[in-house]
Amino acid sequence: MILGIDEVGRGPWAGPLVVGAVVLGDAKIDGLTDSKKLTKKKRDALDILIREQASGYGLGWVEAKEIDEIGLGPALRLATIRAVEQVKAPYHEIIIDGTINFLSETAKGRYVTTLAKADLLIQSVSAASIIAKVARDNYMALQDDIYPGYGFVRHVGYGTLTHRNSIEKLGVTPLHRLSFAPLAKYKTEITSEFVPRTTKRIGDDAESAVARYLESHGHTVLERNWKTKFCEIDIVSVKGETFYFSEVKYRKNPIQGSGLEAITHKKQQQMIFAAEFYMASHKLQNVAMRLVAVSVSGTTPTVETYLEIE
Repeated sequence: MILGIDEVGRGPWAGPLVVGAVVLGDAKIDGLTDSKKLTKKKRDALDILIREQASGYGLGWVEAKEIDEIGLGPALRLATIRAVEQVKAPYHEIIIDGTINFLSETAKGRYVTTLAKADLLIQSVSAASIIAKVARDNYMALQDDIYPGYGFVRHVGYGTLTHRNSIEKLGVTPLHRLSFAPLAKYKTEITSEFVPRTTKRIGDDAESAVARYLESHGHTVLERNWKTKFCEIDIVSVKGETFYFSEVKYRKNPIQGSGLEAITHKKQQQMIFAAEFYMASHKLQNVAMRLVAVSVSGTTPTVETYLEIE
């Protein structure tokens, strides 16, 4: 009944610090080791097993802003305390990977043993490193959509050349640790006004780009995001006496392929149903209608391909 503790995210320039704490108890899980020595696929599989079979576990998060305010050392202590507080399973010993007792100022400090390379030697510590690594990597992957252009899904916040170039080009975000020396020069930037580009906002921006495109080609936009419980249409427009029903497909980078690849035969049938449902619900009869697929790409969404579907 050992409580194993390990941290992930001490060195990145961006993103949170995460500490994992695990009591394996009687769980027997093969393949546990230092998370850095495992493939992503293996880590993800072990993460599921640990959460299902361990007697207890916890994750302690400290965001970049907190790290900047209190410093990295106190942030490690705070994340460790937060992780341990979540563990309700009983344990008789605490082992922390490394050489510093981050619980020394708490009542649990006297039960701690610190051990270098514990994530290689003690299974509960290995498990802690795995759940912390998976949780942090998944979080940073989500930030890739909120802050496009930084490549967080690939470098998860570490100071790679790609990351450095992105910062030089785009500036910093609320994810960045401005107390770190390489980013100190950005402290004067007003990051509180950075507006995150959520997935919804990116979709809205893409549809706005298509709406402007249609209007510039003589269309009058009647509806955007027309929805019922049965179907939805991104944009409804009219030009002359013809109604157009547009499906907008966005790709951040055109290298990823055209969004029109997603317009399968099944999708076309769904579009036809939605268009006919719209016409019926608005009591429009004997009018021409066309289905349209529009591919949009780029950090600033730009119409790439406009295709009327036969």
